[in-house]
Amino acid sequence: MISLSDVRVARENVFQVVKATPILQSAQLSNRCGNRVFLKAEHLQKTGAFKIRGAANKVKQVVGKGATFVTAASSGNHGQAVAYIAKKLGIRATIVVPDDVIQNKLAAIQAYHGGIEKCGRTPSERLRRAEQLASEGGGAVIPPYDDPLIIAGQGTIGLELLDQLDEIDIVVVPIGGGGLISGILTAIKEIKPSVKVIGVEPETANDTCISLQNGAITSISQTATVADGLRATQPGNLKLPIVQHYVDDIVLVSEEQIKDAVRFVLERMKQLIEPSSAVTVAAAIYDKIGACEKNIVCVISGGNVDLSQLAKMMV
Repeated sequence: MISLSDVRVARENVFQVVKATPILQSAQLSNRCGNRVFLKAEHLQKTGAFKIRGAANKVKQVVGKGATFVTAASSGNHGQAVAYIAKKLGIRATIVVPDDVIQNKLAAIQAYHGGIEKCGRTPSERLRRAEQLASEGGGAVIPPYDDPLIIAGQGTIGLELLDQLDEIDIVVVPIGGGGLISGILTAIKEIKPSVKVIGVEPETANDTCISLQNGAITSISQTATVADGLRATQPGNLKLPIVQHYVDDIVLVSEEQIKDAVRFVLERMKQLIEPSSAVTVAAAIYDKIGACEKNIVCVISGGNVDLSQLAKMMV
């Protein structure tokens, strides 16, 4: 497992690339939830998602070791982050995306001068191809989540939260591959263990919840969810021990609850967030957390929404 010192080193490595994102609050959201709810606005981060934190930490290391080419397997946000930091550091990047990649995420990768290759629909297919490309080109693969430097980079969000808010009772975190919750758990639980950390998955993509129940990594079938960034089929090897050791609970939200959360944040707070981010708000709105009159932080992991799908969520 990574340590708090790894997260602190990551903060020093990435502070010139990432920005400290703001904390947002809505009285209407807090009233609906029966708690004081804050949003950690990673959708306002560079590249529109938290992924730049881990990507910057990892890519800077491989460049320091001489890499001039990187690849990544990504449904969108991680690919954008890798392309962005690669361009900033003056190296090439090729991003292996799913055949059904969301078009605005594809366009963003290309805007950062990242090369594109489409490959299948599962994370394992994309990762194998990214590894092949890196091997053929003498480059380095930048994993989306199952890597200690990636996890440590994402953990810098936890350090920021503790700096920004004096009173936090609960932090609610989306779970996809698991790098985000693993890093945040490490930072928060090693500094202030009294703060509860609760993970959220879609009901149809509950691989971490099942794995935690089984006490071992458990795969699920590839599934469909509006939260496209959370479609992992199994937890990362590095993630599960961290989650087992630290997490207070994992809760599930339905597709309709996710869509409702997207609508509420857009209508009431004028913030456009991804469905993958909205799972945390959905958990707060629909009383999945089991808290009352507490200070709750919902981590909003990204804002790169497929605008062609937005109208469907507004119904």
